[in-house]
Amino acid sequence: EFSYYFLAQRLRELSFLNKGITINIEDERSEKSNQFFYKGGIISFVEYLDRTKNSIHPKPIYFEGKKNDAYIEVALQYNDTYKETIFSFVNSINTHEGGTHLAGLKSALTRTINTYAVNHNLLKDLKEGLSGDDVREGLVGVISVRLPDPQFEGQTKTKLGNSEVKGYVETLANEKMGNYFEEHPAVSKKILAKILDAARARVAARRARELARKKGGMDTTLLPGKLA
Repeated sequence: EFSYYFLAQRLRELSFLNKGITINIEDERSEKSNQFFYKGGIISFVEYLDRTKNSIHPKPIYFEGKKNDAYIEVALQYNDTYKETIFSFVNSINTHEGGTHLAGLKSALTRTINTYAVNHNLLKDLKEGLSGDDVREGLVGVISVRLPDPQFEGQTKTKLGNSEVKGYVETLANEKMGNYFEEHPAVSKKILAKILDAARARVAARRARELARKKGGMDTTLLPGKLA
């Protein structure tokens, strides 16, 4: 029993990941049909994912590059929600469980944005810096990697295991994101304002929890060793 919805969804995805390719789908049972063509590739993908949200910056941040035998493409856009939505792909396969490419991107984002915030003296009231969750709050992103020999792990074989790819993505993302933030100060200011709000909310929530525990007699120093 073929599902038009699932097939159309997958073909739309493939069209985003392979910019300039036209893909047609036609269901002769119900006369449903569709044509997918996205000149912008994964930029169009991010815009499609973010279409119902209020974006903080109108154009997604996009960069691409080759490191050794890996071709890497990344598109990112922030909105005013609190949800993180990042899709990762290897050779057009949806890596639902993430893997080394996604880990490299997340690590680079945290490091680059922390560095930018420190250099511009934005962390005066946040001594501990920005966490990964702060940096990715309200972020919609797509990372697509092409490799000659991908190694997949996990129960469903949808997790990239090539250890070297983490370093490739991190190096490229650190360089490109760092340049982008310096070259687009207006966009950087808006993104940092959103991230700093997230960090302050996290710190305030933690302090409130600690205060509530103390008031409720949950001070672990008064508990027996094992229980503490």
